[in-house]
Amino acid sequence: MNRAVRRRPALATTALALLGALSLTACTGGPVSATGKARAADPASRPDLKPFYGQRLEWTGCATDGYECASLTVPLDYARPGNGRTFVLPVARAAATGPARRIGSLVHNPGGPGAGGASSLEEGMDESFGAAVRTRFDIVSFDPRGVGGSVPALTCEPAEAEEEAEAEAGAEEDPAEDTSEEASDAVAPLYPRTEADRSAAASGARTAAEDCEEHSGPILRHVGTEDAARDLDVLRAALGERRLTYLGWSYGTSLGTSYAEQFPRRVRAMVLDGAIDPSLDWRQRVISQSAGFRRSVDDYAEQCAEIAGDGCPGASPQEIRALIERLYQRAEREPLPVAEDSTYAEYGGMDATAVLDAVSLAMYTPEDQWEPLSEALREADQEDATKLGALDDEEETEAPGTAEGEEAQEEQEEDETPEPPADNSGAALTAVNCLDVPHPRSLRPYWDALAPADQAAGVYGTAGVTAELTCRDWPSGSWRPHRVDADGVPPVLVVGTTGDPATPYEESVSLAEQFPQGMLLTYEGLGHTAYGRGDACVTAKVDAYLVKGERVRPGATC
Repeated sequence: MNRAVRRRPALATTALALLGALSLTACTGGPVSATGKARAADPASRPDLKPFYGQRLEWTGCATDGYECASLTVPLDYARPGNGRTFVLPVARAAATGPARRIGSLVHNPGGPGAGGASSLEEGMDESFGAAVRTRFDIVSFDPRGVGGSVPALTCEPAEAEEEAEAEAGAEEDPAEDTSEEASDAVAPLYPRTEADRSAAASGARTAAEDCEEHSGPILRHVGTEDAARDLDVLRAALGERRLTYLGWSYGTSLGTSYAEQFPRRVRAMVLDGAIDPSLDWRQRVISQSAGFRRSVDDYAEQCAEIAGDGCPGASPQEIRALIERLYQRAEREPLPVAEDSTYAEYGGMDATAVLDAVSLAMYTPEDQWEPLSEALREADQEDATKLGALDDEEETEAPGTAEGEEAQEEQEEDETPEPPADNSGAALTAVNCLDVPHPRSLRPYWDALAPADQAAGVYGTAGVTAELTCRDWPSGSWRPHRVDADGVPPVLVVGTTGDPATPYEESVSLAEQFPQGMLLTYEGLGHTAYGRGDACVTAKVDAYLVKGERVRPGATC
């Protein structure tokens, strides 16, 4: 489905989660083969994998003081690890603050898919962990294959030189030739009802898939969650850990689930916060997550005054809902105006999908986002959507790298991929989700899903279904929805937030039930995920589990 990156330490991380909200079912579940088993013989014992499992990380100071960085090399294709083609992944760590009492390394994934763990850690992600965990563990994170500073990295965009050539070629063409296409782009309804709207949606999705195939074709089939989980095991070995201690937020729960299925006896402790149910198919995922966003927007309307006070954009929940609906309808007719320096200025303003994205994004951390959302909605209703468009802006930064990564990039074959943009989260989101979750090849199932999605989640559901069209033209693996198969794994702790917009609470309940000895910790609150957002009860229970292995009792609630 859409996506669900976890937030921390700032809203910039959250922005990955909804950039194009309801644009792809983010948060895909860790895949399992059609036979229901993804496990094989111990890969560390395979001669062709020993060079990878035998490596040790060479730590040096990161660009950010207080952190150490290294590079991990993993095979591009685990079926042919000896062919010389690899990914080089950035790794970062924050050393345990109590080295004399250190237990080991805790590996963390911030979500996505598409969030770079190494860069997130350098931005202060470790501060989200409880003091007890930071004292006893090195906090370690990495950029998954194809993501962020990974070499090679995914991109669905042309290189700068190619873009310039295309621009020059376009300038020589008759602008009148593109009139119909521009008109169709301008409409972009959240619920495509007419044949023309549906044809335009399918065409746009096909073009997006073709762009990714053109610019990332050689690695496109090798960035799925199952392979990323195998990389996680190589990282465990490189850290010198016999068993893995892991915490994953949002999509990170899919990565953790896949690891537990493939390497159940290599898990020491595992926390999955903001869980994704791997038993749901693509349509069920869309409806589940879209309904979560719709409920969260209703929560915003009902409880805005408690957080934003007099800043709410309406005097009552009904007024707030009406304003949001009014903006959606206006943006469907014509993009909402923005200032010249807005990110959306080059597109002529914010269309309906962009407005829906911005509203959905603000549901992740109500304590941080509802006040600026309220101000942005008021101004958008007064014909200035600049602040609304700025809610998902991220500062452009260079992807963090190491000397090893730069050298590896030079060694990659010329036909691999063009140099990716500093932020390739959108490409990674699409690539991982489409590769992990089987999607229909014909259009009919998508159109058939529109009415049920509308009934369950309104425009959040229909926009989510339409966004799935990109996966129709995507390469896919041999995986299918399944219940967790992880015999032998120790008790796994699943944390679910009752008002989670992106990973609905019901999916956490389901995932906890699927794990052998699975435990569920319920956080009664709003926003995406629970651990690291300041609730002392959640922090205490998660830390006690990670440090001492203390189990959470059935029905535990914070």
